Amino acid sequence: MASSRLKIAVFASGGGSNFQALAEAVRATNIPAELALLVCDKPAARVVQRAESLGVPTFLFKPKDYPSREAYEQEIVRRLNDEGIELIVLAGYMRLITDVIVKPYYGRMINIHPALLPAFPGVGAVRQALEYGVKLTGVTVHFVDGGMDTGPIVAQRAVEVREGDTEETLAERIHAAEHELLPLAVRWIAEGRVTLTDRKVNVRPGE
Repeated sequence: MASSRLKIAVFASGGGSNFQALAEAVRATNIPAELALLVCDKPAARVVQRAESLGVPTFLFKPKDYPSREAYEQEIVRRLNDEGIELIVLAGYMRLITDVIVKPYYGRMINIHPALLPAFPGVGAVRQALEYGVKLTGVTVHFVDGGMDTGPIVAQRAVEVREGDTEETLAERIHAAEHELLPLAVRWIAEGRVTLTDRKVNVRPGE
């Protein structure tokens, strides 16, 4: 197990249920990590209130206030460096990320996606699964490589698609799976159990 707590920045744009689940798991299950920063592109989002209630510092910005995506990402990277961030967790962050962040944090940035990648990348993954008629969908935690949900896969969990499911009912079960899988993947990384070689992710068994 790592001797110090891994400093994490969570990027989120919406309600922040995964942010909340991760924060609660870190505090309740002795994950050797610290939620040190929330990065949010929508200052009015519910996740900001969650961060404030948990005492997590925030970096809030409006993309339209910057001349380009690279410009605000450069400011984000400066803040990440100032805070000593060691792992970025994308949890419902709805903006594409450029090499400004990807290059310095490759192998240290993960995303949670509501499907079993490589199936149904991008937005609307739950709806895509229903429309395609699959019997199983699920959740994927993967490293971010700059593509659209194309990075090396850290962990996956299947969720059954039931007869009569709507996008809302299926999404509810997928969110529940996300709230379990994301903290688990963060634990593995914080404990130094994850190695990345090319596209191959290896997770060493726990003690």
